Amino acid sequence: MDFVKISIVVVLILSSLVLIAAVLMQPGKSAGLSGAITGGAETFFGKNKAKSYEGKLVLATKISATAIIVLSLALV
Repeated sequence: MDFVKISIVVVLILSSLVLIAAVLMQPGKSAGLSGAITGGAETFFGKNKAKSYEGKLVLATKISATAIIVLSLALV
């Protein structure tokens, strides 16, 4: 039982580090505000945002945050 607890804590720490890195590497949301006001938000890159670098960071943020929640509940 002790091995399971230690492995959950190790994975929890790793997913926390991934979450911190993913959030810090994301660009600010206020940078795209001027483009949305002028109508430049509907560009080719705006439509395919899920395949871009920022889209992958958002996905990594969602996955690591979910992992932290699940692992924290499992640890308790």
